[in-house]
Order: sequence, then C-alpha cells, then structure tokens
Amino acid sequence: MPREGEPLHKMGFLTIGRFDPADPGTGHEELLRTIEVAEELGFDSVWLRHRHLQFGISSPVAVLAAASQRTSRIELGTAVIPLGLENPLRLAEDLATVDLLSGGRLNPGVSVGTPMRYEDFKHKLYPETHAQENFSKDRVIRLMDNIRGVPVSDFEGTVGIEQYSRIVQPHSPGLIDRLWYGGMMSSAIWAGQQGLNYLTSSVVTTEGTSSTDFAAIQAEHIDAYRAHHPNPEKARVSQGLVVIPTDSATPEQRRRYRDYADARFDRTLSPQGPRRMLFAPDIVGTSDEIAERLFAHAGFQRAGEVAFALPFSFDETDYLQIITDMATHLGPKIGWSPKA
Repeated sequence: MPREGEPLHKMGFLTIGRFDPADPGTGHEELLRTIEVAEELGFDSVWLRHRHLQFGISSPVAVLAAASQRTSRIELGTAVIPLGLENPLRLAEDLATVDLLSGGRLNPGVSVGTPMRYEDFKHKLYPETHAQENFSKDRVIRLMDNIRGVPVSDFEGTVGIEQYSRIVQPHSPGLIDRLWYGGMMSSAIWAGQQGLNYLTSSVVTTEGTSSTDFAAIQAEHIDAYRAHHPNPEKARVSQGLVVIPTDSATPEQRRRYRDYADARFDRTLSPQGPRRMLFAPDIVGTSDEIAERLFAHAGFQRAGEVAFALPFSFDETDYLQIITDMATHLGPKIGWSPKA
C-alpha cells in the first residue's frame, strides 16, 4: 500500500464534465480534450461522474465511446452509473460495445438505490412500474450475469437470414473483471463477496461505526472489503478524495481554490442528515503539502490506486492546471510514475 517510499500503482482523476446548458456541445468537447491531455500526461485512468437532469455528463458511456477513439492507452471509467435509471441488459450491451471499441480499457463503476429526486420524475422514467421497480443489488447481479454471458433468451438459432444469440451481444471477455461497485460498509462487504472492484469516494456514513473520523471510517470500509474478497491480493480499491494541487496555479487561482474548499468545510465537521453522512475535507495546497496529508490518511494507506476528484465549479484552464500539477508534481511525490 502507498506509504512514503512505496509505489502507487495507478493514478487517475474523476470529473463531472460540466457544461453550459445554452451550449452543451462545447462542454462535452472540452471534456474530450481533457481526456486526451490526461493520456499525454501519463495518467492511468480518467473517470466520469454520472449526472441526470443536471448540467454534467448524463451519458458517460456514450462520451467514453468517443474518448476511446481519441486515445489509445488510458483506462476509461464511470464513477458511478446509478443502476436505478438503467436496464441491466441494455446497459450490458453498451458497456461491452465501448469496451471492445477501446481495446479492453473500460472500467464501469455502478451503484444501486433509489435514484436521487426519484419522486420528481418517476412518472416519466417508469410510467407504469414506478411503484414496483426493484432498486436493490439484484440490478447489479443482473448486470454481472449479462456481462458474463449468462443466457438471457430461450432461443438461439436462425430465422430466415436473422441469427439470434442466447447471450447479450457483443460479448467482451475480461470486462467483468473490470466492473466496480461503490458504496459504504455494507456495500464494501458485498462487493468483496462478489469479487468486484471497490470504489471509495469523498463521502462516508457513520452507520455501523463509533468513529466520526473520515479517514478511519474509510479505512474500515476498505479493510472489510478485502476481508470478504475471495482473492484479496488481486482486489482493486480506488480512493477518490478531492485534491487540488497549486504548484503552478496563479495567485487568483489559488484564492478561488481555497475559497471553494473553505465554503465546503463546515459540512466536514460533523455527520450530516438522517444517514449521518460525513464528507472529507478538500485538500488544497502544494504537492508537498498534499503528499504529507495523504501519507497520513488511513484510507489512502489502504488504496492501491487513486482517482482524485476534480472540483465541480471551475473552468477548462483550471482543470488543465490541476491535472498537469497532479501528473508532474504530486504524482512523483506519492510514489506514482507516468505511463508512456
């Protein structure tokens, strides 16, 4: 695990892909350019958040299909697709298609649960079945089966000139090994039991623990995941804190970055809401300062790779400065080497 002097296996970043609703095409194109730059900088991965009915990427799989044709090496992930808005059979078709187009570089991350603000649009999403929809982990099992090639149809054969398959097509061997699941303690245990990879984020819940320390709780989740994984040595865990290096930032950028973090700091002081959610403080500073904090972070100590989350509200110039500093300044200080 990445303690000082030890290698960090993989480094990537996570972005929402925000855009102006009056000109959404420009924002999507900026995101694709950012992914191209990330590959040039040697990042191992780039991950897209999933935002429905907001001004961020609502269709990351489609965007990653485009990115797969403009890159050749970098891994392409989703963090995370909320399966409550997806049909697992149709999603499996899309994921396998993009994985094949990318040459086996897709890392789909998924989650379950009732969709955010479901009551506001459930009649449009599921007009006849909104009260009966199953938002449990059964949806993940269905997706896993579809990706693995478990038969979904009773018929296989030829009708006229049409050929039919019992399994979802196309089938992409190896995709199931790159499926990720995100969530809290119960999800960490379940992901381990299923042999999935595990995504952590900058949010935890204090349910099931006496601690109110974010890093300690995240470490508990990762330990539980590995304890329940059938092959813990091969289990992949990714950490996703908000990290903003300022090495090459202008004075004005540094001010805005610190103002952003300060505005979000109060929510990190105590658990929030009925689920007692605890948010990690955003880490802003020079790469030396950030590295010191990461090496002392119990969650970071247990993660073999990271996907640092980019802040929501900055522009393309800011994001390019941040990821460039990550690759050229922060990465080497935390044991990471860029990929050729």
